[in-house]
Amino acid sequence: MLKKTLLFAAALAAAGPVLAQKSATQAIEEYRAMLADGNPAELFEAKGEALWKQKRGPKNASLEACDLGKGPGVVKGTFVQLPRYFPDTQKVQDLETRLVTCMEKLQGFDAKEIAKTPFGKGEQANVTALATWIAAESKGQRFDLPQAHPMERTFYETGKQIFFMRGGTHDFSCASCHGEDGKRIRLQDLPNLTKNPGDGVGFAAWPAYRVSNGQMWGMQLRLNDCFRQQRFPYPEFGADALTAISTYLGVNAKGAKSAAPTIKR
Repeated sequence: MLKKTLLFAAALAAAGPVLAQKSATQAIEEYRAMLADGNPAELFEAKGEALWKQKRGPKNASLEACDLGKGPGVVKGTFVQLPRYFPDTQKVQDLETRLVTCMEKLQGFDAKEIAKTPFGKGEQANVTALATWIAAESKGQRFDLPQAHPMERTFYETGKQIFFMRGGTHDFSCASCHGEDGKRIRLQDLPNLTKNPGDGVGFAAWPAYRVSNGQMWGMQLRLNDCFRQQRFPYPEFGADALTAISTYLGVNAKGAKSAAPTIKR
């Protein structure tokens, strides 16, 4: 990865006057295209698929009977319809929290212990790998989150309120960065997430591999980091607030094609 970064820096230096005719966005997109050739997310996909089929946990069972919303064992097409309401838990769940439910019910893992585990460690790392593979199985499909159940609509409206809620030491909200067109921070364009931002953008781009820290991030960690940048306390893993924001973003992304897993700076 360092080699690719150095190559990119050398390309910038050699381009000279040509770069002056390009926008910062174009240069970054070219860099991402270079990195996407051999996206390390593929390694997490392979791990996730193996984990789905592997018998593990106190019950020595696989996750192949896990119901992600389209019936036990069905994976394709589920990612683009999450979060959604699940009758067995009587909750609206995103992909990661639903996976933890299946790991508890089918394999005998302790859901509370998984929730307390730091991102990138132990079973949390396995949840991220599983989410990466499941997302990849719906790549190119269009988002269409259900809103038929009253709780799904409630989560959407709650997520909207949280998205626009200002607070913290900097009086920021999610909308401070993602509430209108044409914003950016440094060289990073900020999509307007109050509407459909387009194919593979915003909600439709995660899970993603982060080049800057060499980690695979699911949406739970992505949203947690947004709270950190707003100087808010971290929500707990699986908090309803995170699922509500995901519901708001996912419904707003209706019709957009999923590009996950992608690669980010």
